[in-house]
Amino acid sequence: MSKTQRPLQTLATAAMLLALGLVLPFFTGQIPQIGRMLCPMHLPVLLCGLLCGWKYGLAVGLILPPLRFVLFHMPPPFPTGIAMAFELAAYGFLTGFLYARSRWQCVMALYRCLIAAMLGGRAVWAAARVILSGVSGQAFTWQIFLTEGFLTAIPGIILQLVFIPVVMVALDRTGLVRFRRGGEAAPAA
Repeated sequence: MSKTQRPLQTLATAAMLLALGLVLPFFTGQIPQIGRMLCPMHLPVLLCGLLCGWKYGLAVGLILPPLRFVLFHMPPPFPTGIAMAFELAAYGFLTGFLYARSRWQCVMALYRCLIAAMLGGRAVWAAARVILSGVSGQAFTWQIFLTEGFLTAIPGIILQLVFIPVVMVALDRTGLVRFRRGGEAAPAA
């Protein structure tokens, strides 16, 4: 594979995951409560960070909610869309950054990176919501943070912790991604 094919392949993968992030919410969109529980836009962003790296993960996460609003008028831009854009950008950045710097890129490292990204992304989301609530005058309490950030999202968190490692292992078995140890070669994507 030439040096020019690698960036083009990464860009194409990131674009495909962005498109997937635009489409997935349609499967839960008819029932908003299910959409909030399953967090369908989170899956492609987390995968983008892992497969394409932190720069693409950050970009796809930041672009996805505003682009989805422009195209489909969901999610509402204030405060949900803005806070979600920062949250997803943090997910994409953290998964890509942490996984690329893991000593061993294996399933256990993948779980550590996913959990750290989920916690970091929710912290960024909360910070954005606090700032936006100051602008709008709406209250954002610990109870809202715990309910919306964790309790409501438990099914989505479980889905992410099951689905993403399954996808990564499947990609490893097909040879598209390689789990590596210590000094082995970088992942082929």
